[in-house]
Amino acid sequence: MNPLISKPADTLSGTSIIPGDKSISHRAVLFSALAAGKSEIFGLLEGDDVKRTASAITDLGCHVDSQGAGRWMIAGCGIGGLSPPNQVLDMGNSGTAARLLLGVLAGYNFTTFLTGDKSLCKRPMDRITAPLSNMGATFTTSEGRLPIAIAGAERLLPLEYHLPMASAQVKSAILLAGLNAPGETTVIEPEPTRDHTERMLRHFGGTVDINPHKNGGNSITIKGQPELVPAKISIPRDFSSAAFPIVGALILPGSKVKLPGIGVNQGRIGLLTTLHEMGARIDFSNNHENGSEPIADLTIRHSELHGVEVPAKRAPSMIDEFPILAIAAACAEGPTTMHGLKELRVKESDRLSAIIDGLLASGIQATSTQDTLTIHGVSGRPKGGNENAIKTHFDHRIAMSFLILGMCSQKPIVIDDGRSINTSFPNFVELINQIGGNISDMENQ
Repeated sequence: MNPLISKPADTLSGTSIIPGDKSISHRAVLFSALAAGKSEIFGLLEGDDVKRTASAITDLGCHVDSQGAGRWMIAGCGIGGLSPPNQVLDMGNSGTAARLLLGVLAGYNFTTFLTGDKSLCKRPMDRITAPLSNMGATFTTSEGRLPIAIAGAERLLPLEYHLPMASAQVKSAILLAGLNAPGETTVIEPEPTRDHTERMLRHFGGTVDINPHKNGGNSITIKGQPELVPAKISIPRDFSSAAFPIVGALILPGSKVKLPGIGVNQGRIGLLTTLHEMGARIDFSNNHENGSEPIADLTIRHSELHGVEVPAKRAPSMIDEFPILAIAAACAEGPTTMHGLKELRVKESDRLSAIIDGLLASGIQATSTQDTLTIHGVSGRPKGGNENAIKTHFDHRIAMSFLILGMCSQKPIVIDDGRSINTSFPNFVELINQIGGNISDMENQ
């Protein structure tokens, strides 16, 4: 355990360099493995989750060379060129690594064993294994969860699949599997989700057709068995990580924070839409594209926020940001109600319950149903000062969100364990403290 304490801060100011995007980093590693030749990656997130993906492709026969400061060289094996691993692949806490890798392995005629930590082994995998089984892969699981054995198909079948839920991970797993199948594989999603996989596949020379579907989502079709070419790719800075200093600056009076080079993919920035509706002052500048992803510099100023209704259709574009939105809502004037949150119950923790428990312990009224969350903002600094440490359930986003709340509360807030933060944002504490935060280890008090 590594309990952390966050004490009230006066203001946040300065420029912060956010680490590379986690979702894009996972995909950059996997597509580099599937390209024939050496790819060069700049700005890769070097958190625990991405390192699990890099370790897995090493065990599958690729050569991976970390050259420091986010620069990695990966010698890929090409489509169909991976080798059987000689050990169990441990995905740690990374659901993205596990689910996307199952898609990659579905077309390889050998058996691979995957496991993860206690938290990951509670997360459902049947939403991935069901469509991949229809393509010809075979799975042995523990009640639809890790640990899992996957026996890839000798001849993988192309598939047309209607997603039962809006999930970029499920979509990506099927598309990655489809690279090893002849013909065309199509995924039809009920709502548009982040399209990092589609963008990166094109960057590595693959063919992707995206068309609006009559259900309101998209139909995504790829051509199987391509010759992916090695590429250079620069990873944008992670919007999901940027969300924490963004909200901190909005709710602390007098704050002004600049965040350069942030990825602003439309499938990821539902939080910005919501914050703007709440009255946030967030300016974009230097808009450009790099490696097919849109990027911008953000400037955030303290704002008087008010409560809003967040529609369910926006949830796919901000599914990872609901914990930190809850902190913004706690400091806003009036109630905020968020809809479409059932996916939060199967994240690294039951995030919906974890958010409510933490808010109540910090003196903030909150209620929920299976699919909604209502927070009654205090229009200023919440009470804070929890008698017992906030339980993070080894969930990095819960941990970081309540550390941000501690800076904006009347009294310090303690979380029970900060180790999970290393999975996505290894220098979070250092970065926040550099712009005015006051976060430290409890043992140093």
